[in-house]
Amino acid sequence: MEESKRQKQIGQLIMEELSDIFRREGFNMVNGGMVSISKVMVTPDLLEARIYLSLFKIEDTEALMQSVKDRTWEFRKLLGLRVKNQLRRVPELVFYLDDTLDYVFKMEELFKKIEEDRKATGKPQTGDNE
Repeated sequence: MEESKRQKQIGQLIMEELSDIFRREGFNMVNGGMVSISKVMVTPDLLEARIYLSLFKIEDTEALMQSVKDRTWEFRKLLGLRVKNQLRRVPELVFYLDDTLDYVFKMEELFKKIEEDRKATGKPQTGDNE
């Protein structure tokens, strides 16, 4: 089901405010890695926000996700202070790991390996007319 205009607006608002909260709390840079919010999906009843976190160069992703989940009440409270004039009720925050970036890096590595194998064997690329 496609998101309504209101869901998208609230999702964008939550994304902007939480990104700023993460930055101010020093949570966007952890142990030399980066934490960013890649997407926010809001349920149709506007009572739950699903926040997808993208992690870059974070060694222990499970420990970081647990740390985020442990501080969910704090993030929700800070968010509530910021959006109290725009929302009647602050949605429950549920954090998920967005592994799209990992998938992209794996695909790039595979393509590099395929290209190296082709150069090593001297075979032309498929689709070449040579």
